[in-house]
Amino acid sequence: MNRPVPVSSRLPEFTWDTLDAAAALAAAHPEGLINLSMGTPVDPVPEVIRRALAEAADAPGYPLTAGTPALREAIAAWVARACGAGVDGLGVLPTIGTKELVAWLPTLLGVGPGDVVVVPSVAYPTYEDGARLVGATVVRADSLTAVGPTPRVRLVWVNSPGNPTGRVLPAAHLRKVVDWARERGAVVASDECYLPLGWSAEPVSVLSPEVCGGSYDGVLAVHSLSKRSNLAGYRAGFVAGDPALVAELLKVRKHAGMIVPAPVQAAMVAALRDERHADEQRERYRARREILHAAFTGAGFTVEHSEAGLYLWLTRGEDGWETVDWLARRGILAAAGTLYGPAGRQHVRVAMTASDAHVAAVAGRLRG
Repeated sequence: MNRPVPVSSRLPEFTWDTLDAAAALAAAHPEGLINLSMGTPVDPVPEVIRRALAEAADAPGYPLTAGTPALREAIAAWVARACGAGVDGLGVLPTIGTKELVAWLPTLLGVGPGDVVVVPSVAYPTYEDGARLVGATVVRADSLTAVGPTPRVRLVWVNSPGNPTGRVLPAAHLRKVVDWARERGAVVASDECYLPLGWSAEPVSVLSPEVCGGSYDGVLAVHSLSKRSNLAGYRAGFVAGDPALVAELLKVRKHAGMIVPAPVQAAMVAALRDERHADEQRERYRARREILHAAFTGAGFTVEHSEAGLYLWLTRGEDGWETVDWLARRGILAAAGTLYGPAGRQHVRVAMTASDAHVAAVAGRLRG
């Protein structure tokens, strides 16, 4: 009997499983492991959010896939403040975190075999995973002239601030991407999860009028509360943009039961309405960034891009896996740049989400 080919066969080894050997080496350090490989929040969930979650805990009925009216209003208001978008004609939809939306967006949009999905040359792996799940062709390109004349581009991912590089794309570049995609009937999906974290450059949303021209046609912006509000464990994100595309996503998600739990929806409202906790968290990351930047440059590393976001994109001019091993022998775990694409082979990514104590200890270990 012919068995169907496992869906997992379309995917590479899970990104973080490739670091198991380095993690074991780093964990053997006498002073323990300092894990800088993942952007996992370690600071407490703000009290205003926990209180909202608890108060909404008595939720015996099914929640709305579209989100409560209060949540949709809070998302639209936040997008207007943070992205410079107008709320008129703006579609919004809560998602179960953002990774699931990134992975399933090609499926939800009807992308399939023979179609092309464009992703950055160095990129979050899930963009490619989502394309692989539907059998689409992936093209890695930072310049759309490199895509060539193919008429089958259905989806273009942009990511600014970038993960892993921290690169910020100028508004003019983003505008060219939007115009290019509109001419071809493709969707531009902009991963803006790190938008509030600009350090030496100010990120611009694809929803900004200077990028989209005041029209959301063919444009989607993806946002997360994982880093802004320490809600990675809540799985709280949303997408905003073209109302027709958002309506289509909603229709399919209703059938698939892709619903944000009611207590989490209430917590999202509290998070989006409160900027104080977000400002405080941003300052924590700013302080950690300064310490880590000084520590790694002092140890001979070169920091490239990294003008925004939660990561330092580092190189010692050698194969990135050699750098991972060098750091692991000092009890520090970093992510190899090649996990984000062949162009990252001489880099590592270091996250700024470790505790203050661990961040402070990095410099000493790098000297050891």
